[in-house]
Amino acid sequence: MTHARVRNEELRLAVQEAGLTYEQLAVEVRRIAAEAGETLRTNQSAVSHWIAGRPPAPATGAYISEALSRRLGRHITPSGFGWKDPGHGDGSDARLGVGIGPDPVDIVRRIGEADINRRKILTSAAYSVAAAALPLGLAQAAEAQERATGVRGRKIGESDIDAVRSMLKAFTMIDERQGGLHGRSAVVQYLRTDVADLARARVAQESLRSDALTAAAAFTFVAGWKAYDAGEHGLAQRYYLQSLGLTREADNPLHQAWVLRIMAHNGMDIARPEHTLDLADAALSLATGRAGPGLLSMLVVCRARALATAGRGTEAVAEVRRAQDLAIRGEDDELPYWLTLSGSPRAAVSSIAAKVFRTLRDHPNAAKQYASAGRSYGSAANGGLSRVTALSMGALGREQAAQGHLEQACSTWSQALTHFDGVYSDRAVRQVGSMRRQLSTFNKRGVGVATELDERARSWQLAHA
Repeated sequence: MTHARVRNEELRLAVQEAGLTYEQLAVEVRRIAAEAGETLRTNQSAVSHWIAGRPPAPATGAYISEALSRRLGRHITPSGFGWKDPGHGDGSDARLGVGIGPDPVDIVRRIGEADINRRKILTSAAYSVAAAALPLGLAQAAEAQERATGVRGRKIGESDIDAVRSMLKAFTMIDERQGGLHGRSAVVQYLRTDVADLARARVAQESLRSDALTAAAAFTFVAGWKAYDAGEHGLAQRYYLQSLGLTREADNPLHQAWVLRIMAHNGMDIARPEHTLDLADAALSLATGRAGPGLLSMLVVCRARALATAGRGTEAVAEVRRAQDLAIRGEDDELPYWLTLSGSPRAAVSSIAAKVFRTLRDHPNAAKQYASAGRSYGSAANGGLSRVTALSMGALGREQAAQGHLEQACSTWSQALTHFDGVYSDRAVRQVGSMRRQLSTFNKRGVGVATELDERARSWQLAHA
């Protein structure tokens, strides 16, 4: 005897409220699955089956919920449609880190364990637009939760915190030279053991508590950056949220601003800009009156990019100019260690200014800024940062090509490939792939150097797959 399925009225109403056709919802679900590294063949027929009462696979249910969350501007979970959350047991693993709880250290340990063990429930998690808005509410709200700051273990002093800072610097230098996929498991393992223990250890004097938490926040940030560089944006977002929680516990508003900044950039990088201007504004608000011009320049240019993304080009260009002035004024600033790990403010401002001009389709100015960023990041003063130098040069070639300077673009891409040698990064893989797609067009136009360069790029892809 068979039982008729019960129509999923909650899903039907949500789709209706979102104003989506079945085919449009299917497209959004496929797009979000792709963000999480999964290829789906979802179509309008599948949507019809879900509404008729047939439950999707657990992971697909999470993508459907995220698609509707983004459209409706509120958080929707699979359980709201009567489906199981992906993961184990009550589905708490699927939501692990999507929020800032009373004990970010415990959450970091658990996220790190899932990361080390490559559990797809988190490593393939989709970026959550709803979660991106969480820091905005927290920034305005009074502290309502009691922090779980119970201490345990050995007593630590300044030398223990210095040791973690030294490890942070070493890991970051390797990351910037060889990409986020290099040494990733070592970073996460150190974070979930030594760094987490430091954050909850007894301190020789209470003034060290904030320093220990700040170091833990900076390390959590690097773990998020590595996940981002691997293309695992949902996991990166979870690390960033916990880094923000640790900076709040450390009562370090400048570091909070720094984390809000990367969260804004992350949303723009993956074309999810819904809350990015608000995040950039919140970061700048926290730093104004507290930060010197060097740090402020990096927050202002983040706001410029968010304005450009929002279609407010005139304001965006004005903010770029302000950021450039601040960067020059701040060249002699003494900057916190967690800010200086990835190059100078002046280099960062050039890099983001280039993205502003690219968004505005101002290819000559974008090219000028990418060239400046490449020179700055590749200089000895910045430690010769291979990955970001190569990414800047690759983007410069794209802007030169957009202006019709095909041979110049090939020359620039040749330099980029040299810098990419030994770099293991999802962003590098995607940029070289884009380069090869453009080179195939150049071949048809008879650009002589394109064939040889394409062969170099193909060899790089084979070596860095």
